[in-house]
Amino acid sequence: MGEILRFPGPDRPTAPAPEPEPLWRELVGRELHRERHHRGERLVDVAQRAGVSVQYLSEVERGLKDPSSEMLHAIAGALDLSVRRLAVRAGRPDALALAA
Repeated sequence: MGEILRFPGPDRPTAPAPEPEPLWRELVGRELHRERHHRGERLVDVAQRAGVSVQYLSEVERGLKDPSSEMLHAIAGALDLSVRRLAVRAGRPDALALAA
């Protein structure tokens, strides 16, 4: 049968809930934001080169929009990144945080 779960009570402390794993769009957005800041560029400059609106790029960077592969290609290209390189960097956020 199943496992018996005990409800927290005054005599049983509650364990902190584990942090949820970030979504792919959030990881990609963080990498795009990190690269743009590393290059010292403004949202408007990158958005113009990518052919997207500033609002759209901002939402992608914040992980609110899930861009199509074509949009991701355009935004990454505006930052001189390939989609493949962006995906590798987004897939290894811990390794990059140590290197930064």
